[in-house]
Amino acid sequence: MYVCMYDRRIDLRLFAKERSLFLLGPRQTGKSTLLRHLFPDALYIDLLTSEVFRQFSAAPETLRHAVNDHQLVVIDEIQKLPNLLDEVQHLIDTRGTRFLLTGSSARKLRRGRANLLGGRAFFLSLHSLVSTEIGFERIDELLQRGGLPGIVDSPLSWEALKAYTGTYLREEIQAEALTRSIGNFARFLDVAAHFNGAQINYTKIGRDSEVPPRTVRDFVGILQDTLILHVLPPFRASPTRKLTATDKVYFFDIGVANALCGRRSLHQSSAEYGTALEQLVFLELRAAIDYLRLDTRLAYWRTLTGVEVDFLVGDELAIEVKSTRRVGPSDLRSLRAIGKDLTLRQRLLVCREPYERRTEDGIDIMPVQTFCKRLWQGALLVP
Repeated sequence: MYVCMYDRRIDLRLFAKERSLFLLGPRQTGKSTLLRHLFPDALYIDLLTSEVFRQFSAAPETLRHAVNDHQLVVIDEIQKLPNLLDEVQHLIDTRGTRFLLTGSSARKLRRGRANLLGGRAFFLSLHSLVSTEIGFERIDELLQRGGLPGIVDSPLSWEALKAYTGTYLREEIQAEALTRSIGNFARFLDVAAHFNGAQINYTKIGRDSEVPPRTVRDFVGILQDTLILHVLPPFRASPTRKLTATDKVYFFDIGVANALCGRRSLHQSSAEYGTALEQLVFLELRAAIDYLRLDTRLAYWRTLTGVEVDFLVGDELAIEVKSTRRVGPSDLRSLRAIGKDLTLRQRLLVCREPYERRTEDGIDIMPVQTFCKRLWQGALLVP
């Protein structure tokens, strides 16, 4: 596997000075690599290693002896052994040991009634690489390959993505006993990938994947809990209009979504490219809100007649995404509609036009690279 150490935007050192951490993120987003880079002197315990897992599974109390006098301990994939968290809390309380706990599934932690340390630890998220980490000039690579650090720089990135979707998303989720029927789950996954960036239609996905809608709901929940799928809720507090009440969904990584759909390349004139560009903006916003520790709601706005704005950040910033190189009046229709419904600080259309400009009625038209730069400079999101 090819892994390049990127300068990640999440500030783990700041939080680790104060208390222990849960660092959650999908497999291969770089959690272990980042922690080893930032905390080389910590004691590392990897529960993905069979011998280590068997040792602590048989006798969780041996953690006390393993930790000894170490003040900082990293435990990888803590969801594999939630019972170990009782020993973690004991060591925090009695010795002042700080723990950095990584996990790729919140499902076992939450539903297994695991000890979440009662306020003794911060919860942080690590996302796939974003534009400010990989370089703004590489946005096209993010649209094609996604941002998994071990995949985006690989000369065999497509093969690596296929292995990820085949081995992890299908087989390892089955091995974690999260679903009983790997055949049903595999069919669901192939169909669900085509709903990336769209309203979730449980009935249609169920019909196309030959599983009941109730099972589709369960599978969507599994993907959320394993951090593979993000749900974007609709904005509902319109003073003048009736709005949709259906969630939208986005996969955590563009390359993974492409691989699930069998898209080895994207053409800029295609609808799939537009979906990928919209997904990129969503993932940038989601990561920025998490990394900057903002208490900001992210939603989308859609009327019952189908007029839609892709993203509403808080209730002040509306963002529409278009893959066009020449914005016309029809591209601005939804932003003009929401401007009549809500009092907004800014209306923004992200596109592929080469230069930034503003329309006569105050809509900012911004190239995607400029948008990403402004986002990470802190010029778009209000604390």
